[in-house]
Amino acid sequence: MRILVAEDVPDNLILLQSILEASGHRISVACNGEEAIALATAQLPDLILMDLSMPIIDGWEATRQIKSQSSTSHIPILALTAHAMPGDRERAFSVGCNDYLTKPIDLEQIDRVLAFWSALVLSSSRL
Repeated sequence: MRILVAEDVPDNLILLQSILEASGHRISVACNGEEAIALATAQLPDLILMDLSMPIIDGWEATRQIKSQSSTSHIPILALTAHAMPGDRERAFSVGCNDYLTKPIDLEQIDRVLAFWSALVLSSSRL
């Protein structure tokens, strides 16, 4: 699966990249929301892992913009956050996120969530 990882913290990015590549996924990287929007539009990845707290354009606004474009609105976006506050899950879904994960990254959780979304992406691509 082609996954765009939008993450501005180098340690988190290295961890996510190694986990995802070890599972056979092809990874593109954006270090801020502006890059995430541009790469999503240019590459049309199968899935986006979106950190919600990033510079230039945050993950909230990047998600909203990606979901508002007809060419990218179908791409599942999984929110990632280290600062889970009351109401953040609901807010993430309201701007267009399809799932919500908290940091630190739980390997079993990310494997389970990616297996679910991989199966969904694969089944929808067969339609």
